[in-house]
Amino acid sequence: MKTILSRLSVLLLILTFSSSFSSTSLAQNEDWSRSFPGHRVIGNLYAVGTYDLSVFLITSDQGHILINTGLEDSTSQIRENISSLGFELEDVEILLTMQAHWDHTAAMAEIKDLANARVLATPEDARVLEDGGFSDAHFGGRQTFIPVGVDQIIRDGYVIELGDIRLKVYEHRGHTEGSSSYSMEVSEDGEDYSVVIANMGTINPGKKMVVEPTYAGVSEDFASTYRRQKQMDVDVWVAAHGSQYGLHDKYQPGQAYSPSTFVDPQGFLRAVERLERIYLEQVAEEQR
Repeated sequence: MKTILSRLSVLLLILTFSSSFSSTSLAQNEDWSRSFPGHRVIGNLYAVGTYDLSVFLITSDQGHILINTGLEDSTSQIRENISSLGFELEDVEILLTMQAHWDHTAAMAEIKDLANARVLATPEDARVLEDGGFSDAHFGGRQTFIPVGVDQIIRDGYVIELGDIRLKVYEHRGHTEGSSSYSMEVSEDGEDYSVVIANMGTINPGKKMVVEPTYAGVSEDFASTYRRQKQMDVDVWVAAHGSQYGLHDKYQPGQAYSPSTFVDPQGFLRAVERLERIYLEQVAEEQR
């Protein structure tokens, strides 16, 4: 009975929220809702999101971890992609986010309820998740997604354990105050791979670094993220948007699985260095 009432409550929230706010009132790329087939990245890591909005499933025999949930209406696409790979959405035990922005979290409340999953988040992103985006330093001042309760706070260096999953947390702040990346080790055919699910240090239009900064310490957070990411041991990497990690250059629908498909250590370094240059140019421009 409690489960039924909980689901009815979430449904009512969704209907009420949808009637008062539409995601289209914020800038939205059509590729964020464009369907794309689920596929195996490497080992027990799968991509189950849309053409450009990344959602990642990490599987184990004790339940699964789902990272990001996309837009408010993404649940059916995520479910279909998970099912196509032989898994079930209801077996998700843990929900994570890489950044508490509406385009990555808007379906989290619904999926949490459907799967009866626990939400884990960094302290700063937990605050934003629980107020529906209202306290976001850049896009806040109004709710942009249905608030979701956070069950556990996670911090830099913490290792999330579920079945045989060992997923390390990195606080890579800047894009949001609590942006996070994750890493794990995968073994395939006698080869070991360092796999990183990276929240990249992209700078949204209008964000300020040093002159009236978007939040206190934002410039230092970005600088730290670039420095630490360049030091990471990376074989395979993915990111919050397919366009950020060259998804469509590396993988085409129906392509046969190979653990080498997403091996790209130099591509990761180049991506971080490019974003760092953009950041340095913006800081210099603000200081003129």
